[in-house]
Amino acid sequence: MSEQDTHLIWVLADDRAGNINQAIGVAEALGKPFKRVDIGYTKLARLPNLIRGASLIGVDDASRSRLIAPWPDLVIAAGRRTAPIARWIKKQSRGHTCICQIMRPDSGESDFDLIAVPAHDQMPARDNVLQIPGAPHRVTETRLLIEADNWRAHFKGLPGPKFALIIGGSSKKTTFTATMADSLITRAIDAARAVDGSLLVTTSRRTGRENEELIAKRLADAGVSYHLHDWMSDAENPYFGYLALADVLIVTGDSVSMCCEAAAAPGGVYIYAPEGLASTRHRRLHQALYDGHYAKPLLDTTELVPFEHPSLHPARMVAARCMELLNAPVS
Repeated sequence: MSEQDTHLIWVLADDRAGNINQAIGVAEALGKPFKRVDIGYTKLARLPNLIRGASLIGVDDASRSRLIAPWPDLVIAAGRRTAPIARWIKKQSRGHTCICQIMRPDSGESDFDLIAVPAHDQMPARDNVLQIPGAPHRVTETRLLIEADNWRAHFKGLPGPKFALIIGGSSKKTTFTATMADSLITRAIDAARAVDGSLLVTTSRRTGRENEELIAKRLADAGVSYHLHDWMSDAENPYFGYLALADVLIVTGDSVSMCCEAAAAPGGVYIYAPEGLASTRHRRLHQALYDGHYAKPLLDTTELVPFEHPSLHPARMVAARCMELLNAPVS
């Protein structure tokens, strides 16, 4: 085994699934073994990172017991709360550990060997900042092929073309209203009905129960073939099957992850982002995806038809820079 194959890589995985997926997506893109280190927090994690510094302030005792030598060659972390931990690990290793932080660390930027931020976050340029088109994710060609095989039989009775409707919902700053839910499901039903196709529909925890009931009733009354997955269902989540097998993907614009994952799938991607659903930051992402021909806006006059687009894989860009860090000569 070569020296390059023996690099010790840690992924800091906290309690936010979006952060975990981004960090693990980069680690998987490296194609090297890595160790997932789960991180739990105390209330002190709410403190600004300027106060937490390069420390374990806000990290619970169980997590501290996992953060022990031998220190890794590379730490990959995502989200503000993991940044002080990554800096602390580098400090314990006396500078040996390289740290790659995904998203803004909000303090101590010069300590990081690499900060990977979506271009729409508009972080000021620095030598250690890599601007990427969207958020890293775990959707790859291989995974889509596997998921297509796993789910094809489940959707066998549904006629093509298949329209996947991936619905997020309200956030801290925006609201997914009943009017939006009704408008969105109407557009999807009309598109499927026009070509005798079918619908693949999934909701999320942020969709809201009243909106979910509205969507389910509209589907039941529509007279089109469909598969509906309620996020509260005990059934296996078909999300990746939808990405793999849909000819058209309609995604609500409230989620950076959903938009970027859809843009890695083969189906044509349309983003539903009416006034009031997407923040200014999210709208900048949408525009970047439109400009890169990864997706199209779902407007009142948009005809929902399949189209080809580039496949979006920001994790590979970050992984390439991480490899440069690992292979850099020791000073």
